[in-house]
Amino acid sequence: RRGEMAKSTQLIDNEVFRAYATHAAIVLLKMMLMSLITAYFRITRKAFVNPEDTASFGKGESAKKFLRTDPDVERVRRGHLNDLENIVPFVGIGLLYALSGPELSTALLHFRIFTGARILHTFAYLIPLPQPGRGLSWAVGYSVTFSMAYKVLKTAWLL
Repeated sequence: RRGEMAKSTQLIDNEVFRAYATHAAIVLLKMMLMSLITAYFRITRKAFVNPEDTASFGKGESAKKFLRTDPDVERVRRGHLNDLENIVPFVGIGLLYALSGPELSTALLHFRIFTGARILHTFAYLIPLPQPGRGLSWAVGYSVTFSMAYKVLKTAWLL
């Protein structure tokens, strides 16, 4: 059935769709984890951006010193922003790709490489690992999403 669009009633039985759903859930959970890591760094570094968040550290002027930026918090936030810029397109394009009828082995390769690249990117950001590790992991994930988009356009081109 290669090259055939999947019917919505068949999605749960479609191995490619199940692989997509699995990998989309993994990278979305990883992205959600970045929110918790950001909160952890804010609390442990006592670096907040909202005055109400400093209330447990005192009132008035004594609490104002906790309204600040911290390099560790900002690094985690940049990693999280990068996730948003890359995982959201993967989720949308990956869905269209899964519905475009790719071979299971090719789809698994795309999904696994993207997932691995994003996990490596997170470690490269948080540790931090020396460049070009983070840049390469970003480029690999981005290329996978672009490859899937190309396949979708090639399959469904109706212009």
